[in-house]
Amino acid sequence: MDHFLSLSQELPVIDVRSPGEYHHAHWPGAFNVPLFTDEQRAIIGTAYKKQSRRAAVNHGLKFFSERMKTIPGEIENVISGWKQKNESSAFRARDNKPGILIYCWRGGMRSGAVAWLMSLYGDRIYTLNGGYKVFRRWALAQFEKKYSLKVLGGYTGSGKTEILKELEKNGKTIIDLEGLANHKGSAFGSLGEQPQPSHEMFENRLALQLWEVSKHNKDNPEIWIEDESAHIGTVGIPKVFWQRMRDSPLYFIDIPFCERVDHIEKTYSIFDKEKLIDCTLKIQKRLGGLNTKNAIQFFSENNFREAFSILIEYYDKMYSKSLNNRQPLPLLKKINCDKVNCTDTAKKLSLSTF
Repeated sequence: MDHFLSLSQELPVIDVRSPGEYHHAHWPGAFNVPLFTDEQRAIIGTAYKKQSRRAAVNHGLKFFSERMKTIPGEIENVISGWKQKNESSAFRARDNKPGILIYCWRGGMRSGAVAWLMSLYGDRIYTLNGGYKVFRRWALAQFEKKYSLKVLGGYTGSGKTEILKELEKNGKTIIDLEGLANHKGSAFGSLGEQPQPSHEMFENRLALQLWEVSKHNKDNPEIWIEDESAHIGTVGIPKVFWQRMRDSPLYFIDIPFCERVDHIEKTYSIFDKEKLIDCTLKIQKRLGGLNTKNAIQFFSENNFREAFSILIEYYDKMYSKSLNNRQPLPLLKKINCDKVNCTDTAKKLSLSTF
């Protein structure tokens, strides 16, 4: 697994599982070149359960003989695209011979069959012993490790994600959970984002990023991370890692209400007001009937400032309640700022210690 991880930084990773398996979750950055379709995989599985291993293998060989003609071309396209984007030392070595990493579910027949096929072309092939199952065990183990986290908190509209990016520019190590989840965390968090990954895929992304952070600094590096609830949209933060976030120092960005309203208005008023109304309706039970009615009315009248003022008041109360309910109370340091300015705030955070 360690060797495969290291090589994955230099060579393309190819997932030969079926499209359904791949789309559910896969090695982050892997390309899907399926040996079997979802339907073919189902046929093989049924034959194995209801007939015999021999019957399943016969089906597999038949399907493989059909795919042998097209797989090399598909993998060649993957390699060509990878080489254009990644002029790595691995490709410049050994007379620029292609090298690829291949895995399937358990590191058995599918990856072995494709590895054999591609080896006929002289390619350097590496397969993952144990397949995706081994990778998943490895991914889950990453959350059990100890990390020195610095948690960035603050009320809605404080520009926390922008501050994280600025900290990264200043040489700090960050992990953007909302970026990994394709969601900004609130009822409005899906606006302008790509569809969310599955929960398992989110975990895979986070695990690989934690590994990359640790790889560059093995002395328990400080990682800046944004304060989040247990779920970001439809995905959940691994419990053990989320608890470590809860137990870590919290740097609370304190910015005046009016400044935060200005920031949210600039950020979200670009979206269609019907979408904003739909997002408001998602939280109407907690927001309350009158507040919901007034916010929708303000959106309908293009009075975004008043609408967002109602919503920010709601989220402020929710966040305050969350802070007060934490046991034990977090080690908290307040960073007072006059306005939303990620550059100035990042400088203050860099100089701030407990």
